[in-house]
Amino acid sequence: MDVRNVVILGGSGFVGRHLAARLRHEGRRVTILSRVLDAARRDKLPPDVEVREGDVYDPAFLRAAFAGTDAVVNLTGILNEHGDDGREFERVFVALTEHVIAAMHAVGVRRLLQMSALRAGEGDSHYLQARGRAEQRTRDSNLDWTLFRPSLIAGPGDGLFCRFDALLRYAPVLPIGRAEARFQPVWVGDVAEAYAHALNDAGTIGQRYDLVGPDVMTLAEIVRMTAAARGRRRLVLPLPRALGRLQAEVGEHLPGKPISRDNWRSLQLDSVSADNGLPRLGIAPTPIPPQLPRILGIA
Repeated sequence: MDVRNVVILGGSGFVGRHLAARLRHEGRRVTILSRVLDAARRDKLPPDVEVREGDVYDPAFLRAAFAGTDAVVNLTGILNEHGDDGREFERVFVALTEHVIAAMHAVGVRRLLQMSALRAGEGDSHYLQARGRAEQRTRDSNLDWTLFRPSLIAGPGDGLFCRFDALLRYAPVLPIGRAEARFQPVWVGDVAEAYAHALNDAGTIGQRYDLVGPDVMTLAEIVRMTAAARGRRRLVLPLPRALGRLQAEVGEHLPGKPISRDNWRSLQLDSVSADNGLPRLGIAPTPIPPQLPRILGIA
């Protein structure tokens, strides 16, 4: 496949920055779409990517941005919403995916790489249910699509280890609901590599790939590993189910939503997979524990 020009939605985010750098390293032209990109976020991007600012929900803007490109990568996502009715998840995941598909059809672009999430469409979480509906829209699009479903994504500045690292800086005891929830954190570089590989491989069209790391970890183990990497002695206090639900209820109303009701619902499903797509793509999954100093910026 000769894919030279790539448009990325969500390209200024955590995964998008790594993917943009990976694609530029291959010599591809990369255009990132963003509503407004402040100087701090722009400075984190590779210097030679094009940034087009505009409303990604505007069909005319999308059509103009997609015209002449070879592939579209949709990484747009949020982890929480204002309120708890699922409307923002529906807008960001489902409605935007519909707009992207329509614009691609309008200008004749066929290659779509779509970000989803492990366990999408399962459980009671608004987030996972909206992800599942976006997957279905993609599968029904009649485009040359590939779906990626990562577990939690780890890397420098991530929202997992780095988030707990900030909490553990001052908290000698950290109470956690669903401490036994299991995850397979995947290295951000492996995720970017999966997208780059798919752009070169027509055999990935119409395929769905779970992206997970080689190690299964409980939430409590993730917190303990984060503390140990800093040499901190911290107590992880697993909460019984009722108190875990109460913690989420309180977190729903705190600034930044450190945990929300929908996070709690998502936590009821383990984010693990026995069918790791990385080896299918020729990528050896990166173990996360040796990367912790790099993730936390202490290497």
